[in-house]
This record gives sequence, structure tokens and C-alpha cells, in this order.
Amino acid sequence: MKRRDLLKGSLVAGAAAALPMRAFAAPKAGTLRDRKLFALAKGQLDKAGDAIWKRDIVGIADFGVHSAQRRFHFVNLDRQEVKSYHVSHGTGSDPEHDGWLNSYSNVEGSNATSKGAYVTWEWYVGRYGTSVRLGGLDATNDAALRRYIVMHRAKYAEPSHIDQWGRLGRSNGCFALGEEQFRIALLNLSGGRLLYADSLGLSEDGSQIEPPTRSPDIQLLQPEQPDTLQRYAPGSY
Repeated sequence: MKRRDLLKGSLVAGAAAALPMRAFAAPKAGTLRDRKLFALAKGQLDKAGDAIWKRDIVGIADFGVHSAQRRFHFVNLDRQEVKSYHVSHGTGSDPEHDGWLNSYSNVEGSNATSKGAYVTWEWYVGRYGTSVRLGGLDATNDAALRRYIVMHRAKYAEPSHIDQWGRLGRSNGCFALGEEQFRIALLNLSGGRLLYADSLGLSEDGSQIEPPTRSPDIQLLQPEQPDTLQRYAPGSY
């Protein structure tokens, strides 16, 4: 083996060994909620293993919080900071359209949000412009690809929608964001990073938020046949 190759291999191995130490450092500051999110991000990265190849930023969608609140948290493990944005949930998860997610589903045609860990894949151009494909890593969301569950921009996910209606609009199960917030997500959360969705119900001070009603964590809704747009234009709704 040439010395150059040996040196290169040593550098790669050294860098790989250094990554966990950097990623798993304890946060220096932030609220109690941020520290809880940081711990959750580390735990989900451990669980996902090699399925995630970029481990600097983890997205955590806390669907236990009302849609009018900033509940999509970007946990930056390198900078030890958390930034939060708005995100919509699915119509099948909120049939009352009151801004609270009531149930999850992994069933095709349910139009519901799915719970669990996702890997962000490549971007493509659909009805809403650039969108990011997602792969479900858990039994509760492993149908994400065939359900066309993606991350995309939408007018009903703009903060101005909250000003008018007191809540965001609903997607067909996708993670929909406003224009500017999606640009941030595209730059910081695509290309092999981890996205995790669950009903954590964490307020900014770390206390627990209790929604008006409680439903089981996973409620499988009756499947519906996807329409032509859903079947042939993934992520366009």
C-alpha cells in the first residue's frame, strides 16, 4: 500500500471517529425544550444508524403543538442551537380542521400525517416547485414513498394564513412549509438528513402542552383510492 493511500485512510478514519464526539456534545445553552429536542435528535440518530449520512442537523416536527405555533425544530448539533418554523399536518389527521393533529396513519389514501423517522432524499420539481422526497424508516411511516409523502412549499403554510385563520391549512400528509421557511429547509434539511415526527407537545419552556382531546398514538384510517393527481404527480398536492 502506498503511503499516500495509507495517510488518506488514516485521515478518513480519524474524521469518522471524531464525528460522534462533535454530534453528541451537550448543548451549552437553550431552553429546557431545546435540551429535550437535542437529546431526542441524538437518540433518533443512533436508532437510524447508517440510513442517515448527514448528521449535523436533525428536523423534529412536534405535532403535539397547535399548527399556529412554530413546531418544526431544526436541531443543529454542530452549533448547539435550535431554530423553529411552522409546518402543516395532513387533513386525515385533523378532520375537524381546528389546528390540532388527532391521529396518525401510514395507510395509502388516508391523507394523514405519519409518525416516525424519515431520511430526506433528493429534490425534484412538482406542482409546488422544488420538493424533497422522504423515506420512512419506521413501521409507522414505511409507506411514505408510495404515499408520495414529501416536504414542499405551500401557500396554506404561510404565516399569513395563521393571521387570517388562526391556524395553518392542511396537506395530504406532506410536510408543507411557507416559501421562505421551505428555502431554509431545502438548504439545511435535505440530502440525507434525519426528519422525525411525533406528538411531543413541548412548549418553549419545556412544559407539556395538553391538546383539547387525546387520541391513540397511531390510528389507522380507512384507505381511500388515491386520485390521479396523487398517483402520478408525487408531492404536487
